[in-house]
Amino acid sequence: MAGWNTKKRFWETAGFEASEAGFGVQLDGRGLKTPAKTAVVVPTKAMAEAIAAEWQAQGDEIDPLSMPVTRSANAALDKVALQHAEVADMLAEYGGTDLLCYRADSPTELMNRQATLWDPILDWAEEVLDARLTPVQGVMFQSQDSAALQNLRQRVHKFSNFELAAFHDLVSLSGSLVLGFAAVYQIKTADELWNLSRVDELWQEEQWGFDEEAHDLAETKRIAFDHANKFFKLCRV
Repeated sequence: MAGWNTKKRFWETAGFEASEAGFGVQLDGRGLKTPAKTAVVVPTKAMAEAIAAEWQAQGDEIDPLSMPVTRSANAALDKVALQHAEVADMLAEYGGTDLLCYRADSPTELMNRQATLWDPILDWAEEVLDARLTPVQGVMFQSQDSAALQNLRQRVHKFSNFELAAFHDLVSLSGSLVLGFAAVYQIKTADELWNLSRVDELWQEEQWGFDEEAHDLAETKRIAFDHANKFFKLCRV
């Protein structure tokens, strides 16, 4: 019955117990619940250990912001589990307008940088994901190959609820379905992939100088992207 109905710490020890359904997180031997009263049962021991560690590390008052793994598990259980197909479809739609496909038409320096950094990722997607997406110049919409988009869609739908919760943030934060898959396949580090999603912004910063407010917002998103990357790994260890 333990859960989020109080802001005060009410337990001594956080732990977990294995069962046929997975690994249930416990507070003083009682099953932890999500805000929607769903039992917190997760797919891997490593994820259960991470959640238990977050609860054990709490002080006298509960700070949800200090428990990112718990919050991601809650999202998987309370949100994604109820609308898996809808979430998968929504993320798959990013393939049709993928960030990596929309290129600047000037200046030459930025065009060359985008091609140098993004083309190899699109080539990887064609080879590994069987999905060739075509880059275009400018911001006008151009449809992509339907077979490629369908291949990507099918892959998204195969994710578990917990994987899809992580994948949601990888894609929505980066603006790229392909970069989301690149994170899943671990072809680069999370920071490298995040920087690939910010090629335009970093170039603008070089030209016009540092914007502290924009930098702080980007750093908040980078931290969230890094967490999503780690949470996806916890789904499979």
